[in-house]
Amino acid sequence: MTGRITKGYKALLEEANAAIETLSVEDAIAASRDPGVVLVDIRDVRELKREGKVPGAIHAPRGMLEFWVDPDSPYFKDVFGEDKKFVFFCAAGWRSALATRTVQEMGLSPVAHIEGGFGAWKAAGGPVEAPGDKAG
Repeated sequence: MTGRITKGYKALLEEANAAIETLSVEDAIAASRDPGVVLVDIRDVRELKREGKVPGAIHAPRGMLEFWVDPDSPYFKDVFGEDKKFVFFCAAGWRSALATRTVQEMGLSPVAHIEGGFGAWKAAGGPVEAPGDKAG
């Protein structure tokens, strides 16, 4: 049958996880207090509005990430030019694993992602700005 994929998401995730640094949620919570670390939330804006946010994390929607990271892009965001460690997360850690591998391949360094994503962060008692909060 033509048009069938030759590599599925599980293989992509396995390859990404083998190539990137993954932080436990406990290590990520500790790292969030380090001024040399930038947490990057790649979830969709609707997810942030529904589930809340990590205080201090920047929002870089997954669909724009490569454009925001590339200094040659008209959409480049200065934060990605800073000498910091970037720790990516999504809802469960799948999108952030793929995103972390992509930006790492682009040359952004150092980078990591949070195992289990925002769901694990909340379950571990990490600080969360509730939906509708005006802070941040």
